[in-house]
Amino acid sequence: MMMVRKSKGLGERHQKILDFIQDYQRKHKHPPSIREIGESCGISSTSVVNYYLDQLEKSGHIERDRKISRGLRVTGQSPIGEMFRVPVLGRIQAGEPMPVPASDFNYFDAEESVEIASSLMPAREKGKNFFALEVQGNSMIDAMVNDGDIVVMKPAQDAKNGDMVAVWLSDRNETTLKYFYKEKDGFRLQPANPTMKPIMIKKDEQLEIKGKVVMVIRKLEMVS
Repeated sequence: MMMVRKSKGLGERHQKILDFIQDYQRKHKHPPSIREIGESCGISSTSVVNYYLDQLEKSGHIERDRKISRGLRVTGQSPIGEMFRVPVLGRIQAGEPMPVPASDFNYFDAEESVEIASSLMPAREKGKNFFALEVQGNSMIDAMVNDGDIVVMKPAQDAKNGDMVAVWLSDRNETTLKYFYKEKDGFRLQPANPTMKPIMIKKDEQLEIKGKVVMVIRKLEMVS
């Protein structure tokens, strides 16, 4: 395989995807699909592949046409900035709370992570041990958090009213992503979807806050 010069400023995963696109284009005379990129680069989630492609597009490394299949084209190269890796620990329900499989809040594998440009994070948040969760459900759609999105979170054990948090309901063995509100008789977990009712937690029920949302990585709809 022809070696591709490493692009200055790219994270390891961004570079791997860019190298694959260039090599695939040379071999097949057309760009790879989203699924092919994921399979080659060890990324199981198409939303994560789309996130990296979006970053490469913003940095000027590729151009994308979302109206056509395989609408990718490698262009020039420019720095994307210092990167850091955030592990994807599991899935979080954005709907009615559901029982948590044993794998949730545990690493999927060493490759299951996303790289984020430091410049995208507020200065006060840098240096924290962030983690990420894949969203299931549509209870937070009015907050622009949809099924298949990935939420980047900072660890937290408490929250202020209005914070979007990952909550563990240990008495129920359930987890959910909601807005947090403290009420007179307990807690209210508020969805951002007018078709869904809030979840009311009594004071004597166990409620553990696991983290606060600091960033959402959108699942982009694109023809593969």
